[in-house]
Amino acid sequence: MLAEFAPAKVNLYLHVTGRRADGYHLLDSLAVFGPAGDVLALAPAASLTLALEGPFGGALAAEPDNLVLRAARALAAAAGRPAAAGLTLTKHLPVASGIGGGSADAAAALRGLHRLWDLGLDAAALAGIAASLGADIPVCLGRRPMRMGGIGEVLTPAPILPACGLLLANPGLALATPAVFRARQGGFSPPAALPTRWPDGPAMARDLAALRNDLEAPAIALCPPIGTVLAALRSLPGCLLARMSGSGATCFGLFADAAAARAAATRLPAGWWREAGGLYGEAG
Repeated sequence: MLAEFAPAKVNLYLHVTGRRADGYHLLDSLAVFGPAGDVLALAPAASLTLALEGPFGGALAAEPDNLVLRAARALAAAAGRPAAAGLTLTKHLPVASGIGGGSADAAAALRGLHRLWDLGLDAAALAGIAASLGADIPVCLGRRPMRMGGIGEVLTPAPILPACGLLLANPGLALATPAVFRARQGGFSPPAALPTRWPDGPAMARDLAALRNDLEAPAIALCPPIGTVLAALRSLPGCLLARMSGSGATCFGLFADAAAARAAATRLPAGWWREAGGLYGEAG
């Protein structure tokens, strides 16, 4: 039995920089991975099966369109072997919430099955399979801070990040990404100018505050409670920056450290989904 952690992807900023002829929007974003995530357990089996558990497992269906199953079949096809494994996804992340839960789960399937099946594919091959499944899946494959370009699939190194705390909050509402893009008005934003590193969380927050999430305004228009979440985060002691992630409705608060983020989480309404801690991969 193997297990893969699928952490939430958080967009610290997101600029819509253009639009391709096929209608897909071009983006510039700095993605990090947060303290919350799903867990995918994998075991040998005679066929491919997927069981869904956890607080948000009921929002999904183990059907052919499920990204975990699609990832398993795509990897098996690329390796020329049967798609056979027993998978159990424990879903802790809200569905359709702007933190890449489905993409993170698909990436976990690629990583875990690559180990389970002992395939020995190189990183470029895995990244190619990931990109064929969805533009967010390549960044989720690595689970480390990256700058995202293109439609999300073009990855370049992120600035060196300081230790900091992250508080994720969602009012319990799903929001479909295509609807948010359709509601967006206005022109396009330039790519951000980022330093090579930030010395501490406050310095990072100051620079990020000059940027934005171009999907935040249309998302709030479609789902006004997002504005309530942002106001609540901004009022918390020690919050350095509050912003919506991705296409919403999950928002984040940036704090000096994980302890401050966890303490602030206790002040949010109990009915909201909230998770707090350090960035994925950080101690503490």
